Amino acid sequence: MRLVILEDYDQASEWAAKYICNRIIQFKPSQGRYFTLGLPTGSTPLGCYKKLIEYHKKGDLSFKYVKTFNMDEYVGLPRNHPESYHSYMWNNFFKHIDIDPNNAHILDGNAPDLQAECDAFEKKIEEAGGIDLFVGGIGPDGHIAFNEPGSSLSSRTRLKTLAMDTILANAKYFDGDLSKVPTMALTVGVGTVMDAREVMILITGAHKAFALYKAIEEGVNHMWTVSAFQQHPRTIFVCDEDATLELRVKTVKYFKDLRGFAQIPEAVITSRDNMSWVLESVTGGCVVWLNVSESGFNACAQ
Repeated sequence: MRLVILEDYDQASEWAAKYICNRIIQFKPSQGRYFTLGLPTGSTPLGCYKKLIEYHKKGDLSFKYVKTFNMDEYVGLPRNHPESYHSYMWNNFFKHIDIDPNNAHILDGNAPDLQAECDAFEKKIEEAGGIDLFVGGIGPDGHIAFNEPGSSLSSRTRLKTLAMDTILANAKYFDGDLSKVPTMALTVGVGTVMDAREVMILITGAHKAFALYKAIEEGVNHMWTVSAFQQHPRTIFVCDEDATLELRVKTVKYFKDLRGFAQIPEAVITSRDNMSWVLESVTGGCVVWLNVSESGFNACAQ
């Protein structure tokens, strides 16, 4: 498990976007060899999506050979409703990139048989070869996707009743009217996300600080479902300074000390300018640019 601490929301969003970008480019996706990406909704990933769109428009990143699987969708909300997660993903991300719509998978909360829809979603993930990188966010109560407190840590995609804390948190998207907020949703399970080869969880803001504390400093607990990812072999928590307010000082210092220039396990090409290549590594918690030319290279870390 790694914790990457950035100064603010914008820096955390940019770091996460660069990490996703590097992972896709390093994978070298092609016809018949797709990179499979799990994606969240909500306010936290918006900054990350904006950066990914920026990289795409600059020509640094293509989603032509990327398949995506979203975490969840409300039950009973029309697909074209402005607050459905179908609308969210298309308006905030998919329509701005070159992904094939057939490769963007989102649960159907209006399916005639909701359990069959959930089973089919799991099957599609399996047929895609599993998730290479699952990106997630959490609620103030530590839930990931709609795996509310008390959810099984081995759960699969299923129908869930939303907790009141979640309904209250989502009311802001429905004009503050609780009666308009859906009370049920389809969601991937904790076990579904745990099956991914790599997991990156975005946590920003002081209101998520206690959840981050529960996620990394206490034991695994089904009342804080995000804590399950302590046991995943490749989990990265990306947060801003505000989200660390409940952590022990030594915990923060430990993870910040890991952000040294000596830890650069990899670098991948993100752009090319004539004979100079700009390579970037975000693995290791710092951004490293390697300026490569015929005469050699120099590096700087930030």
